Amino acid sequence: MSDISALENPTDQTLKVEVLNAEQLKLAASILYMAYHDDPLFMQIFRVDQPDYEKRLRSAIREDLAAFWQAGQPILGLLHGEQLLGVACITTPASELTGDRFWHWRLKMLLTAGLLSTRQMLEKEQKIHAAMPAKNYHMLAFLARNPSYHHPAAMRTFLQAIDHWVDQDASSEGIGVFVTLDKYLPLFHQDDYQQVARLDFQTVSGTLLFRSRQQRA
Repeated sequence: MSDISALENPTDQTLKVEVLNAEQLKLAASILYMAYHDDPLFMQIFRVDQPDYEKRLRSAIREDLAAFWQAGQPILGLLHGEQLLGVACITTPASELTGDRFWHWRLKMLLTAGLLSTRQMLEKEQKIHAAMPAKNYHMLAFLARNPSYHHPAAMRTFLQAIDHWVDQDASSEGIGVFVTLDKYLPLFHQDDYQQVARLDFQTVSGTLLFRSRQQRA
């Protein structure tokens, strides 16, 4: 697999994608929190109508990032110079970060987000993975843009870099993503993601998309 730190969009050499280091994780967590604060599925799972919703959501995002880091899963950043424009968290084929997450992550989630939120997060992941059209695949678990900066080509560039990276992995059949806000569907459709299914989680529905790996010379 190619080194993702070397990937750049040929149409915009000012943007680059790198694997984030430990010092960048705090900023990454902040970007993810802002991006997913109003996500309907997260609002349902972490009970937006109850006190301390923000605290539970922040805790869950921190634990997810810690789990990705400890499992050696890619936490990618889109940068414009030194500015972090976007964050993506991806699970690789055969990763432990599937519907049955490893025990210490679940224990930490129980202590921070609570039993109900932990159970719903696990059920969500199990349902998504059960509907996937492939056995060995990457999953785009988080994708977020830094609201402090605007670059018109940022997220398109990010997806293209992720595509290139996934396509280099012969063990992968492609990459999936679950989208709860329809306004983001055109971004993925433009990147050759195809709709797999509509999934319901209590009062929230979303679209499961999949992009098949393209074999490269």
